[in-house]
Amino acid sequence: MKTQEGINFHLRKPTWRGLGINVADARSSEEALAISGLDWQVYQQTMTADNGIPIMGYKANIRDVDDQLLGVVTDKYQVVQNEEAFAFTDELLGHGVRYETAGMLQDGRKTWILARLPQRYQMLGDWVDPFLVFYNSHDGSGSIKVALTPIRVTCQNTLNLALRKANRVWSTKHTGEIHSRMDDARETLFRAEEYMDELNREMNCLADISFTDKAVEQFIEELIPVPKNASSQQERNVRRLRNDLMDRYYKAPDLKHLAGNGYKLINAVSDFATHAEPLRKTDSYQENLFAKTLDGNPMIDKAHRMILQAA
Repeated sequence: MKTQEGINFHLRKPTWRGLGINVADARSSEEALAISGLDWQVYQQTMTADNGIPIMGYKANIRDVDDQLLGVVTDKYQVVQNEEAFAFTDELLGHGVRYETAGMLQDGRKTWILARLPQRYQMLGDWVDPFLVFYNSHDGSGSIKVALTPIRVTCQNTLNLALRKANRVWSTKHTGEIHSRMDDARETLFRAEEYMDELNREMNCLADISFTDKAVEQFIEELIPVPKNASSQQERNVRRLRNDLMDRYYKAPDLKHLAGNGYKLINAVSDFATHAEPLRKTDSYQENLFAKTLDGNPMIDKAHRMILQAA
């Protein structure tokens, strides 16, 4: 279905579509890494100045298969190989978790495996599938992390809201000891269930917050403001973005039946933030959008706060 402005609601896909390699047939993290080409190693090399003198306190993280520089880190930094980072996910497979996709961001500075949890949750009549994204980094930017990414099935919107009583992202240890891996797996499943239960409660709260058409218009104007001293082109760009979001709120086939409330509004914003074409599409656009599964999408989080403030 297309709107007058050209939105094709049938083309909405999850943020990882087109990134990474399908690893659904993998029966272990080792197999997933091999299928996706992430079974390389990282070694460290002393940094030297142009005159050959060693640079004290820093090392370079290098990928062994092509000698690609992945990051410059302090000499206290310990490399965690991909196979070590993702080994604990093997313990999840016995609980119905299934690998889906694996890949890398920023030419290997970050690597990831995405898996689907076995449960499907129903929220206000909508089915929501929870996915887990496991991240490892080789550029010194952080520890091994797990991000929960709930996807609303009918529209492929990402609903990873920042909640007060449950975390959407957490870190894991990376010891090779089997009991530690089992503990990480159990904690992952517990945190995922905790987040999904809290998300369900939050969505019901948002559904209780009513919005008139006028309030929706004001909300969108505040969410997407016109910059100070904006040029005429910038003003046109803002109008285009606002109209796009307005269309998603009123015309998306999966939202048209809903009453004017915060639940409908957060889904329209998520749809916009996840699927709308940017004004300028860079080569790294899709990677940056997917990376927000870990960091959270600022626009969705801002909209969430604004809806709660309107209660």
